Amino acid sequence: QVQLVESGGGLVQAGGSLRLSCVHSGSISINAMGWYRQAPGKQRELVARIISGGSTNYADSVKGRFTISRDNAKNTVYLQMNSLKPEDTAVYYCHAVMYGTINYWGKGTLVTVSS
Repeated sequence: QVQLVESGGGLVQAGGSLRLSCVHSGSISINAMGWYRQAPGKQRELVARIISGGSTNYADSVKGRFTISRDNAKNTVYLQMNSLKPEDTAVYYCHAVMYGTINYWGKGTLVTVSS
């Protein structure tokens, strides 16, 4: 069982920055961790992902603005979000995959970007 706890959401003006954190309970069987988001009336979408080897991938809409990173000593994954836009407004969810098939989700943290 993996528990994920997000923090760092909030209200920010367009052009500003936020850093989200996701603390996980820790497991050597985690293959990948990532951030998804869901805006009102829209489907949940992948924002960024980092796999166990360190490779990362990003949604086209956030490339160059968001950076995913991890601190294994702290069991924490971060999402640094810069140059935020109103369309980035959403609930952001931390996600982990264990054994390649088992998915875990955090409860989400709300990011609101005002214009």
